Amino acid sequence: MSARWFHRDGDKVQCDLCPRDCRLADGQRGLCFVRKREGDQMVLTTYGRSSGFAIDPIEKKPLHHFYPGSSVLSFGTAGCNLACKFCQNWDMSKSRDMDTLSAVASPEAIARAAAEAECPSVAFTYNDPIVFAEYAMDTADACHARGISTVAVTAGYVHEGPRRDFFAKIDATNVDLKAFTEEFYHSLTAAHLEPVKDTLRYLVKETRVWTEITTLLIPGHNDSEKEIRELAQFVAGELGPDVPLHFSAFHPDYRMRDVPATPFAMLQRARRLAMQEGLRYVYTGNVHDAEGDTTFCPSCGAGVIVRDWYEIAHADLRDGACGRCGTPIPGHFDAQVGHFGRRRLRVAVG
Repeated sequence: MSARWFHRDGDKVQCDLCPRDCRLADGQRGLCFVRKREGDQMVLTTYGRSSGFAIDPIEKKPLHHFYPGSSVLSFGTAGCNLACKFCQNWDMSKSRDMDTLSAVASPEAIARAAAEAECPSVAFTYNDPIVFAEYAMDTADACHARGISTVAVTAGYVHEGPRRDFFAKIDATNVDLKAFTEEFYHSLTAAHLEPVKDTLRYLVKETRVWTEITTLLIPGHNDSEKEIRELAQFVAGELGPDVPLHFSAFHPDYRMRDVPATPFAMLQRARRLAMQEGLRYVYTGNVHDAEGDTTFCPSCGAGVIVRDWYEIAHADLRDGACGRCGTPIPGHFDAQVGHFGRRRLRVAVG
């Protein structure tokens, strides 16, 4: 499949998708591994191929303010344009084996499968959809033709032009804000912080894409009080206090197996600090924490959506507002909160 966003530069072809600006000789692949030069063209080697499909709760993305309790058809491909040493999905994002892409499905087949499974949305996830943007965008068109929403789970590491094209097809996103220091991004992801901040500013200020943020807290690397406060200040000050922020627990994996798992108390502390900086909706993830999973009304403190893991235990939301005091809760909500629960269903698409 021919790719977009590249230009000829002397005897090289430069990929213009993300800030890596990979300059490729004929036959060479970019750092993401899935975008390849063939002659004077760029191709996406994973178009139409997936590592598998599953139906998840939308809260697993995580999205807490986008049709909570609903199901989402999720899939990814292979490759990534970051090089995170702590990657929790490294078997897909770092894959160099195209045989891992066992599922073959057209955009139309994916949209049809979502409709048949009564999933109101399709998520591009597991590995970063930026690297398979053409496939994701075509799938988004097929989904929208059937009234199905689209979700992107991404690190947000993308150039301005492709960012505009890609997110024009997306209804909701969760952006991984890996940390809030350039040193962390440089040493642990081989990337830079500022392009991710630019993506977040663009999403919140210039689009209608519903946006939530996740930071994976890694002990000793991005968990200091100073960094957490500065991250929360950026979200509250530049994006707004209603943008949901999720602090997620790290577990030892990939090239950081010597780092301990995130303590439960560390997640609680981060949530408390972020709320002290003015954020109204702060959540904890990858742990069992009823308080950290619940959406509270910022006015009266009522639990408008009470969660137990990915299960909706109680909801008091009426027309997108707190059922007790009527304060509007930002997000996208159905008339009735869904009850898909914590199930994960493998499905065949094709």
